Amino acid sequence: MILTSLTPKQQAAWAALEQNRMVMMDGSVRSGKSIAADIAWIDFVRHALPGNLLMAGKTERTLKRNIVDPLIEILGRKRCRYVGGSGELFMPGPSGPRRVYLVGANDERAEEKIRGLTLIGAYCDELSTVPESFFRMLLSRLSLEGARLLATTNPDGPMHWLNVNYLLRAADLDLARFQFRLTDNPHLPEEFVANLRREITGLWARRMIDGEWAVAEGAVYEMWEPSRHVVAPDRVPPLIRLLAVGVDYGTTAPTAGLLLGISDEPRARLVVADEWGPPSLTDAGLSLDYRKWIAGRQPERVIIDPSAASFHKQLWADGVPGVILAENAVIDGIRTVASLLAVDRLVVSSACTRLLGEMPSYAWDAKATAKGEDKPVKQNDHFCDALRYAVLTTQSRWRSLVPLTLPADTDEEAA
Repeated sequence: MILTSLTPKQQAAWAALEQNRMVMMDGSVRSGKSIAADIAWIDFVRHALPGNLLMAGKTERTLKRNIVDPLIEILGRKRCRYVGGSGELFMPGPSGPRRVYLVGANDERAEEKIRGLTLIGAYCDELSTVPESFFRMLLSRLSLEGARLLATTNPDGPMHWLNVNYLLRAADLDLARFQFRLTDNPHLPEEFVANLRREITGLWARRMIDGEWAVAEGAVYEMWEPSRHVVAPDRVPPLIRLLAVGVDYGTTAPTAGLLLGISDEPRARLVVADEWGPPSLTDAGLSLDYRKWIAGRQPERVIIDPSAASFHKQLWADGVPGVILAENAVIDGIRTVASLLAVDRLVVSSACTRLLGEMPSYAWDAKATAKGEDKPVKQNDHFCDALRYAVLTTQSRWRSLVPLTLPADTDEEAA
């Protein structure tokens, strides 16, 4: 059923793996590149010459979610077996099960994991998220005759190493590049596509919807509009839960805290209800000031800047419940906040004056962009950091209650 429903572009990408040393598929989310790559990989493993096989992603966890689980669904558990303890996947080969090594490559040290390995084939998930040093080492390991590399990715910045050194040079390399757009997937419901275009805006829309290697420039939250996203303190909707206080810890810089809750139905939203901006104090002083500020309120979590180990310990020692370190995936956090703002699922009390002062000026770093990196300017960003800590780290708690979809009445006032 899957094979007969592949589009001509998907079939061409699959076939290219027989002719080219490298096949790369880049473009929009939900555009069909992953299923084409999965089918091509299944076929390659089934017929590949003897040699080691490897699958790589940013982490083994994301690799399992993005590729391993779909492969098991396609092939069935009897024919495709994942062994998590050893980081191996067994797939159908020419004469029985074929072992595939699984590798996470989330930092520059990852290249050490594959030194000395000789490969006949490799499949990379979200290639733009792995270090260039790992990819260079991987190519050097594909030294057997007939060795092939297959990769998928969503776009990043135009100066990213993958775009500059490989995709834009495809004609000069033994590389077949296939660019996928939403329109390349005929199986997507029109309503889903329409909602996706409304829900993802700005930079993320250009990359994830239009499939562009778009530059990160200007305001990070370009969809930010005070008329939509700011409410007066007396119009903050009733909160059914106090999810968290997100804290960006400062030694020479200010410490910033934000109280995040979930509003009552029928229009559930995340609400930044209050902010905490203490003076420069010792950890003991900050802890005391925090406890005075939060008195009478009980957030489910107190989410601390992961670099603030000493303050984390101080809060625990002082009996503050629910203290954890924040998830600090900067781009994931920014993307999640942006998605909430785009669909009016996040509002801020106008009492949070310091956060409101930072939001319009929170901008992409042009120097980092020139190097192919997406980074905000590290200036006047403490409350913005506290916001993404709180939002991203509690995502599993609010996702089912605050969906990233547009409310039924999009003309309703933000309050």
